[in-house]
Amino acid sequence: MSLFLLSLGFGIVTAAVLALSSVGLSLQFGVTNFVNFAYGAYLGFGMFLTYTLASLLHFPLWLSVVLGCILTGVLAVVIDLVILEPFVRRRTSGFFMLIVTFGLQLLLLNIIQAVWGVGFQSFTSGSGSPITIGPFSFTADQLGIVALAVVAMVGIHLLLTRTTLGKSMRAMSDDPSLAKVSGIDTARVTLWTWFISGCLAGLGGVTLALNTVSFQAYTGNNFLFVIFAAVILGGIGKIYGAMLGALCIGLVVEVSGVWLSSAYKLDVAFGVLVLVLLVRPQGIIPTLGKA
Repeated sequence: MSLFLLSLGFGIVTAAVLALSSVGLSLQFGVTNFVNFAYGAYLGFGMFLTYTLASLLHFPLWLSVVLGCILTGVLAVVIDLVILEPFVRRRTSGFFMLIVTFGLQLLLLNIIQAVWGVGFQSFTSGSGSPITIGPFSFTADQLGIVALAVVAMVGIHLLLTRTTLGKSMRAMSDDPSLAKVSGIDTARVTLWTWFISGCLAGLGGVTLALNTVSFQAYTGNNFLFVIFAAVILGGIGKIYGAMLGALCIGLVVEVSGVWLSSAYKLDVAFGVLVLVLLVRPQGIIPTLGKA
């Protein structure tokens, strides 16, 4: 029972990392209507940009995280303007956009390796002694990850429900053509969507690196199928579905370690992904709408 509860605590932390990453991917898909297969590389840039600021330039960790996420968001906007938007203007099909983003993923991963190398890195945050909360035990970093995820999810909810930008995102998610003829500046909303998605990817990458202790160029990309599992379980393009999917996948992946070797965690997530696609491809809560 103690091992189960310990795994449950780890699952909450993994769910927090997943929520940050999956919501960013769902937000981008909901507005642009194509899957960005290079999203795992965005997580990698978030990790290494923050690592450069914190460990090499000796910025405070909290400031490094903020700047790293913002820089990742800017990178996502630049990539959209330079590489992806020309294909969108030509009305390229979703299948070919998937191929384009797959090629983009390879390019970005090679850039990360060329700049930062192929070795493993780690943040020296000094978590200290474990903190016990009821039956669970967390490090300070893990509690920080959960707190960041909660704040970010509340922020996304307020963005979508209380701001003009968020309501425009929801309108574009429902019907891009109708949103455009209704006077919404769809180009501006799309750029803001890429920026927010990139920031969430950067934050997801940093929290993933803190949670796994060490990381390298492919760490974010290896986590991509777990993100897809959470997004598809909740219903692709549905923000609140992604939050629920992240919680479910995070708990399932970590609790499975009670009975299976930890080496099979990613396989468990992939198994859930295949099962959902076979049984309920529309996701577990299709009635929530995309945003």
